[in-house]
Amino acid sequence: MRPGHPLQLALGLIVWSLWLVAVYAGLSLGCLLARPGDGLGPATWLNGLLGLFTLLTAAWLFGCAWRLWRVPPPALAARRFVVRVGAAVHLLAALATLFVGLPILTLPPCL
Repeated sequence: MRPGHPLQLALGLIVWSLWLVAVYAGLSLGCLLARPGDGLGPATWLNGLLGLFTLLTAAWLFGCAWRLWRVPPPALAARRFVVRVGAAVHLLAALATLFVGLPILTLPPCL
């Protein structure tokens, strides 16, 4: 997608919201399929998988923010606005992904 495309303004938050739904659905399904007594604390296969998914999503969002920030400023003011605000939204979504994903490292999946 072009850096000046208006969808850049919402794309970071759309990706973050899809990640959030996937993580909560994964946790719910993992708890449904878990056997009692499997508690290893936060070191479970589910936490590892969701932690990896979190890191990949955050890395992609950081990459998008970096790509948008490195674009030379377009001559048209509206495109410049889209590029700069899109980069900020992607950065915010990446930080939100990491912040919301922190409990995956410390909490067992089924509390």
